[in-house]
This record gives sequence, C-alpha cells and structure tokens, in this order.
Amino acid sequence: MDKHPNSVLLTTSYFGSIQYYSKIAGYSNIIIETHENYQKQSFRNRCQILTANGVMPLTVPVVRPNGNHTPIQDVLVDYATNWQRIHFKAIESAYRTAAYYEHYIEEIIPLFEQKERFLLDLNIKAHKAVMGILGISKGFTVTSKFEPTIANSIDDYRYSIHPKQQKHDNDDNFCAVSYFQVFSDRFPFVANLSIIDLVMNLGPDSYSILGSSILAQK
Repeated sequence: MDKHPNSVLLTTSYFGSIQYYSKIAGYSNIIIETHENYQKQSFRNRCQILTANGVMPLTVPVVRPNGNHTPIQDVLVDYATNWQRIHFKAIESAYRTAAYYEHYIEEIIPLFEQKERFLLDLNIKAHKAVMGILGISKGFTVTSKFEPTIANSIDDYRYSIHPKQQKHDNDDNFCAVSYFQVFSDRFPFVANLSIIDLVMNLGPDSYSILGSSILAQK
C-alpha cells in the first residue's frame, strides 16, 4: 500500500474549519499557499459560527488592488466598516455561555483590536492563536511561487475545503465527529464549523475530536 504523504498544502484561512484543522493535526509538514490569486467567497476571508439564529458567516472585507489577479499575499483588509467589532460581538453572543469561552476569549481579542494591513497577516495571527489554544506546536512553511500541479509527495487541499457545497470536494480522509454545541437544544448538530466553535465548546478535548475526524489514510 502507498505510504500517506507527510506534507499537506493548504490555503490561508480565517479561523479555519474543523476539516482544515484536522489536516493541521494529521500531517507533520504544513505548507500554506501564499502565491495563488485570491479566491472570492471562500474560507480565505470567512468562517462560520453557530449562533442562536443558526449558522452565521463572518466575512473579512478585503480590497484586491489588482482585481481577480491579486495574489493572496497582496490582498488588503478593508476597514471602511467596523467588521472587527461585528465579528467580536457575534462570537461573544454565540459563545459567552460556552464552557471554555472565558478560558480562550482573551487569546483572540487582540485580533479584533489591532489592524493588520494584509489579509494573510491577519490569518496567520489567527492561526497562531488557534494553535496555542489547541496546544499544537507545529510550525508551517509558505510557498515560494504558485504551482498549479503538486507532486505526489504532498497532499493538496487548496481547493477542496470550501464553504459552498457545490465547490466542496469529497474528502475521503475526513469525517465530522459530533460534539456538544451551545445551541444543541435548538438545532441538530452542525458539522464542520469554524475551529472557534470546537474550542469554545470542548476546550482541551478539541484536539481529540480533530484526531477522531481523521479517517485511516491509504
């Protein structure tokens, strides 16, 4: 049987999904794509949380200096609206009664107080905060140029983890594992939300859920 690669190539992501972080947990070598052209309506600048009214997307407004041909590393964060306050208040409203809200909210507050110029920098700061919460010490490398085709020694998930179902490729190596959610009395379990949902609800047990969601690799 073929040995599963140790390396995974991912896009940058704003508080990535549980599927995204299952890849972080499951591979020893993490590579982040920084030279692709920005893709609209993707997890690159949005995440999904569960509120009292159901699933809510949180989107970071961006400016693309070169339109559709703007590399992700050149995409700017747009502060014309106070999206930071909107996102923080949404997270606070959704998770203030969650078991681990008080434990972890201080770790992400700086993301809503400081103004990063570039989306990539914002996402990296969010990623590092999440990694600290999860207790994962893995680092990551970034791409030096865009490669449309990736060697077999690297698993490429750049375009298969997507909020739109029609663009979401089947992932034979991921299966969502249910866990307690704040509004479980109102809604059935909602799978694959932002990692925020998992850590606020499960705290130290979050990593075990990520591990359980990784199916056996070929």
